[in-house]
Amino acid sequence: MSYEIFNDDCLHWLKKCETNSIHAIVTDPPYGFREFQSRELKKMVEGSGGIWRIPPKIGGYERRPLPRFTVLTKDERDFIEEYIYEFAKLAYKVLVPGAHMFIATNQLVAHNVTNAVLDAGFEIRGIIVRIVKTLRGGFRPKNAEKEFKNCCTIPRSQWEPWLLFRKPLEGTVAKNLRKFKTGALRRYPDGRPFQDVIISERTPQGEHNIAPHPTLKPQSFMRKLVWASLPLGEGIILDPFMGAGSTIAAANALGYKSIGIEIKKEYYELAKVAIPKLSSIKINWWNINSSNHHLSKCLDADIRSLNFLVTKKSSRG
Repeated sequence: MSYEIFNDDCLHWLKKCETNSIHAIVTDPPYGFREFQSRELKKMVEGSGGIWRIPPKIGGYERRPLPRFTVLTKDERDFIEEYIYEFAKLAYKVLVPGAHMFIATNQLVAHNVTNAVLDAGFEIRGIIVRIVKTLRGGFRPKNAEKEFKNCCTIPRSQWEPWLLFRKPLEGTVAKNLRKFKTGALRRYPDGRPFQDVIISERTPQGEHNIAPHPTLKPQSFMRKLVWASLPLGEGIILDPFMGAGSTIAAANALGYKSIGIEIKKEYYELAKVAIPKLSSIKINWWNINSSNHHLSKCLDADIRSLNFLVTKKSSRG
């Protein structure tokens, strides 16, 4: 087995971890953090909502709860920055020079996360845009949906930001690659460079059945990030907010070594069972002709129409 997982607080674990021992971090912290406080999770389980949006049944099918985009107070934003800063300082310690860190976020707190990670000493290297049809945003005003049926409180999200950071190099990129196996990003198997706009499917129902975590990411997407994170295909990937283990499963499928940390016992136990099943899924994660790369599967109707018009126009020359 090429991975290890731990039921622990990632801050405690990172404090004990050896300096300069990790070669990449790929992680998806809880959105806004408020959603995963015990009282909010209790509301989700009871179906009373709170911060969690309980979608209506459609055709008898009950959809999964989703965290709302929330309006955060200044104290909550400060908490996010302080927490991410503490995490990033510890991540900086354990990562080797030139190591990359991919962090999922959302449009409302991306700047807070960026500020904290930069203050911890990292360089920002870009934003990975995951183009995906989601159910986040676009809501009518809560408890007044019928009264203001033609209003939405925030745009319907059609993309998800993943912030890309790097621990500063020791020397040139080439010297860093020779010494630490880090400093660059790995090209796709067909030679194309890693790209910062990725068309992604929503997580397939089959993967949700294996790992019923509320923010599970699809293997077709996670394998792209994980593949890119180790430029020479060597080293150890860490996911300090493991959840149900999608990062670890992606690393295992690609033959990479990895470590996952999950504070919640329920999700840790879920990951133990889910990781080998998710990693055994056979998909063409890098092939641009596979179905998980098609805009028609990944976006809403208005965006699909735009893509059709652009394609039609270009085909006419």
